[in-house]
Amino acid sequence: MSNSTIILEQREIISDAADFGRVAVMLGGDSSEREVSLDTGAAVLQALQAKGVNAHGWDPAEKTMAEFVNAGFDRVWIALHGPGGEDGALQGALQWLDMPYTGSGVMASAIAMDKVRSKNLFRAAGIPTPDYTAVRSLADASIAAEQIGFPLIIKPSGQGSSVGMSKVLERSDLNEAVTVALQFGDTVLLERCIIGDEFTVAVLQGRALPSIRIVTPRIFYDYRAKYESDRTEYICKGTASDAEEQQYADLAVAAFDELGCRGWGRVDFMTGADGQPLVLEVNTVPGMTSHSLVPMAAKKDGIDFNELCWRILETSFATDAGSSVAEVAAHDT
Repeated sequence: MSNSTIILEQREIISDAADFGRVAVMLGGDSSEREVSLDTGAAVLQALQAKGVNAHGWDPAEKTMAEFVNAGFDRVWIALHGPGGEDGALQGALQWLDMPYTGSGVMASAIAMDKVRSKNLFRAAGIPTPDYTAVRSLADASIAAEQIGFPLIIKPSGQGSSVGMSKVLERSDLNEAVTVALQFGDTVLLERCIIGDEFTVAVLQGRALPSIRIVTPRIFYDYRAKYESDRTEYICKGTASDAEEQQYADLAVAAFDELGCRGWGRVDFMTGADGQPLVLEVNTVPGMTSHSLVPMAAKKDGIDFNELCWRILETSFATDAGSSVAEVAAHDT
């Protein structure tokens, strides 16, 4: 990692629900993750209302931005997953409207959603990540697979929630996996598959929450394991020692910071037999459903779900609602 000092984000404490004003919880949308977003948004909306926040659901797939402008909202809790809500598009629209919103800004959201560019930044900053390459065709994939070797993980560069992801154990399965991933965009991430433990670390207001180790009977922690399976196990905290826990926390904050993220999010890891945590990606709008990981880590840290949703809403008070190129570049100087 770079030797620059990371300046951690500070929590801006809001004690009166009235200070939030009228809050839109944006949920649903029209991405492939609509159903998960509806679940997240419903849970968040209920939590905020239980805390006395004047919060209302708003589905941009059913109402226009022109309607939103005239709806009298003061800030937005973004509960939209995937393209259109997590990739900087919504953040840009809200920033143009001078409307405060939760989480990361325009550029950080866009970069975090782009798995290839995220990993380019991780590699440049010395943040350990599995070997990878970007491919745009079956021919590209065939050449790259020979260079990296099997098994491989194939995933669309611009999707979340493991949408379009496949684990490829041998060459005969490669073309089908790449074809599926290309249905979600013109660029596919081809990544070395790390056999070992899967971890995730949530980041909230500049601080890492307790790690979670994920144990699933499925081939890997895919969409069904995340949202449908009751057989997936979660161990929180997931590490065996304070030193190991600190290692994951430091890497999570470094990865989050390298992309210019702010507010809240989640950093996913794989750890092989050598014990070296490898950063897979940063999620800037993680799920907040009954199976979700950020609420689990927060609970371990003494933060219940309602308080977590309040704390995330506090991130809308950041002085600069967006990220600049300088914010990312400064970490490499």
